[in-house]
This record gives sequence, C-alpha cells and structure tokens, in this order.
Amino acid sequence: MTDRDAPTLTERPLRVLHLSDTHVYGDTSRHYGIVDTTEALTRTLDRAEPIENIDVVVLSGDLSDDMTTASYERLRDIVEPWAARHEAPVVYAMGNHDRASEFESVLGPRTGATDVRGVRILRLDSAVPEAGYGHVDAEQLRWLRGEFDAASGPSLVVVHHPPTPAYGPLLKALELQNPRELLEVCAAGGATAVLSGHYHHSLVSREHDVPVIVAPGIANTSDACAPAGHERATIGSGFAIVDVPADGSPVVTFFAAPSERDGEEIFNLEPADVARIAQAAGPPRQSGTSGA
Repeated sequence: MTDRDAPTLTERPLRVLHLSDTHVYGDTSRHYGIVDTTEALTRTLDRAEPIENIDVVVLSGDLSDDMTTASYERLRDIVEPWAARHEAPVVYAMGNHDRASEFESVLGPRTGATDVRGVRILRLDSAVPEAGYGHVDAEQLRWLRGEFDAASGPSLVVVHHPPTPAYGPLLKALELQNPRELLEVCAAGGATAVLSGHYHHSLVSREHDVPVIVAPGIANTSDACAPAGHERATIGSGFAIVDVPADGSPVVTFFAAPSERDGEEIFNLEPADVARIAQAAGPPRQSGTSGA
C-alpha cells in the first residue's frame, strides 16, 4: 500500500510500533550473561503480531550491545521481514550502546526523515562516543528546525535519550545533557511527540508542551521502585503502540511481552557501584547536567 492509497489521518491515525533497547549481539552472548536478547526481540514481535494497522516500526536506540556489524545484521534480519509483512517501513535511531560506523553500514544514516501517511518521522543521534549520557549537537538542531519548516503535517522526533528526567540514580547520571535546547526546537516546530528509549521502562511526560514517550526496554526492565541509591533491573520486555491523529495529542498504549522468567533480577547495583559507573560513563564533572 502506498501513501496515496492509504487512509487519511482523519480516517485513521498513524499507528507506530515503538520498540527500544534491543541490545542484540552478533553472536550467542547474553545480556549480563542472562538474557537472550534475540529471543526477547522475537518474542516481542510475536506479541505485537495480532495488532492491526501498524504503519511504521520505530526503534529508538541501543539496538546493539556489542557494536558489531553482525549484531545489526541480525537485528535487521529479524525486524525487517516482520515489518514487510505489515507493509511498514522501519526507522532506526542510534543509542549509547551503538557505534556509528557499524550502524550506518547496515541500517543507513544516523539522522534523517521518513514520511509515512503524512507524518514526518525525524531521527536524531544523541549518542556520545565512549559514553552513556546523551547530547544533540547544534548541527542536528539546525537540521531539525529546517525539517519542521518543511513539514506540512504532524512530526515525530525519535531520539534515544529522552528529554525528560530519569528516576534511577545511574540513569540520572546518563541523561540527555541539553534537553531544553531540543525541547525548545520541538515546541517551536510543533512536534507531535518525541519517541525515546534508554530508561528501559514505560514513561509518558509532557515537557515544554511536547509529549515525550519512552518505550519499555526489550533487553530488560528498569525497576523504578528500587531502594534509594540503587539501580536495579529485572527480566521483562515490552513495547508501545503510538497512535498519531491528524491533530491533537498522540494516544499511547504499553504492552508487555511476557516470558516465564519475568521479574527475575538481572542486577542490583549498590550506590558505590552506581557512582563508579556514573563517573566512567557520565558527562565530565565540569560540564554538569541539566534538567528538562
């Protein structure tokens, strides 16, 4: 079905399957030695199979865990046949566990625009090489302004690091460092929503009057109720369905893709471990952090 044949947004909202944090490996390695992320991704897509009218599949980052070309090829070979059966294009965004050269060699440019049924989907690269925190540079922000100017309908922005605060102490140290700059561009351009990952749990926020939608993780689920100072994750996978109307706010539904091992602890980092990882993967001390 082409856009010309597709129903208008007033007849039926655009339906997005939003996936994130697949952490696929190029070999048989397991996430933290425990989770088979290839199986988790396949199970998640199987769970989404009965959902009708999916127009586009969006993956918002941390696609690979080992940054190998083989991992991106494996991801592509799982996701794209599924999407093709649904006649849905696939949009990939970079995460902090991804590496640009391998990503682009298999999945294409890290930034760009995809038009689906009158909705412009704009992907950004918030990854900082060799780090866990995020930043969207000035060149991308200029590009984004131009894309908003060219858009004649709703626009979705896909960026791995959410422009909204994290709950857990480690993820707080690995937030997007310039959320206000990104949100100001999105608000001025009339962005319908920002789709993100990184936090490994479902979250909807509204920042600068822009909806921010964070998809659940596929590789694991962050425990937002972990003891103070701890960062904890359990086995669990999920996804979001985002329905984008011709005007107004998107409607978001979160789904679990359950396994028999859901809820089993993968890690529970003590405050000292959180501080050590935050120092290694977080922003330089002198740059500080900024809130949304």
